[in-house]
Order: sequence, then C-alpha cells, then structure tokens
Amino acid sequence: MSQLTRVRSAAPASLPHVWRVEDLASQETVLSTGHAALDAQLPGAGWPVGSLVELLQQRAGPHVWQLLLPGLAQAIRKHAGPVVLVNAPFEPFGPSLKAQGLPAERLLCIKADKPAARLWAAEQALRCADVAALVAWLPQAKSAELRRLQLAAQQHERLLFVFRGLNARHDASPARLRLLLEGVDRLELHILKRRGPPLETPLALPAHSARVAALLEARKARGSALSTPAVVVPLPRRSHVLDRTAAFT
Repeated sequence: MSQLTRVRSAAPASLPHVWRVEDLASQETVLSTGHAALDAQLPGAGWPVGSLVELLQQRAGPHVWQLLLPGLAQAIRKHAGPVVLVNAPFEPFGPSLKAQGLPAERLLCIKADKPAARLWAAEQALRCADVAALVAWLPQAKSAELRRLQLAAQQHERLLFVFRGLNARHDASPARLRLLLEGVDRLELHILKRRGPPLETPLALPAHSARVAALLEARKARGSALSTPAVVVPLPRRSHVLDRTAAFT
C-alpha cells in the first residue's frame, strides 16, 4: 500500500491537521461579523483577519454598512487608529455610524481618481501600524494587484474588504472569502468562495440595523398619520334661546 493510499484510508480523527472538504477550515484569527447566521457559515466563525475579503455588487449600495459595521466596531476597539475608506461611493453619515459603534472621527476617507492611485493608497494604509481596517472600492483591480493587498494584510494582520463589480465574479482572485451581495429591502449574501463546502442557499440579512429599522418604521408611521384625511365632525346646532340667555348673563 502506498503512503498516499494509507493517508486516504486513515481515520479523520487520527489526522487532526488534515482539512476535509466537507468541513469548514479553521481560521487562526477572526472577528465576529455580528451576524450569527453568517458567522455559522464562515471558517473560524467570523471575518478573517489578515486575509482579503472580496465583496461583489452590481452597483454600490449604502446598506453594506449593515454588513460590515459590527466587525469594524470591534476592530477600532482593538486598535487605536482609524478605519480607512478608499474611494467610498457614498459619504458616511456620521450620527448613524456613531450610534452603531463607529464614531465618524475614527474614519479616514481617501478619494483618488485613478485606479493606480487608489491601489497605492490602499496598500499604504494596510502597511500603517495604526490602521484598524481597510474598506476599498476597487472595481478595476486585477488579480495580481489584489494579491499585493492580500500579502500586505497578511503581513500586518489587518481586516481588508474590497468591493468590486459583478463582472469580476468569474475572474481569478486571491481572496479566501468571496461574497456576492444583492437586494435592497434585505441583503442577500451568496458565499462564492470559502475554505469549505459550497453554500447553495443565500443568507438573508436585514438591510438596516434594528435601531435604524425602528427609526424608519416610526417615520413611516408618522407619514401615514399625516397623510390620513382629517375627519370633520359637525358642530352641534346652537339654540338661539341659549344665545340670548348667554347675552343677558
């Protein structure tokens, strides 16, 4: 019997360091995503620290904050520096982020017109000792360029999220974790790549946090109340006798 055959026939329990395809691989360092359903489907039960997480969208949407905020809030508690945003398509709304654990003063927003400048800014941010995490929108990044970011994140143990378009779905990527994001009223996550078996069914997450959802619902209720036609109650017919009596008194 060859050595390869003996390894294949060995009991899994006797080979603790062998990763079986049907199992989720372990991850040395993770931060919880803040979403129990998502944690249950990720190796190590959280966002991998020091690894590229690639997020694909048809178009950029602000509700992705609901996906990333819990993990980023944890990151700033572990590091004194900022969360760096490279070429964010929307200006962050400070009060809402602060209410959910990410003060605006802990954000550093970088804008760059050219793809090469965005990539350079992202790589330099990952190499900065004080940076807690990097979130970059790099739709034109190539596989080799993403690999550079992956190596920088691994070397300095940083949280790294890169957003790209759906046209990159079939491109080669060094990311250990790739998610496809869809939906508006609720966020649907398709796990395209992970160290484990494929996940056929997408995960559904609310598009807003519980606090923001409650505020939106309250605003909606107020709007409905204002738009309801007023009910006109006719005044009782007054008696002229009472009028004359009142005048004499």
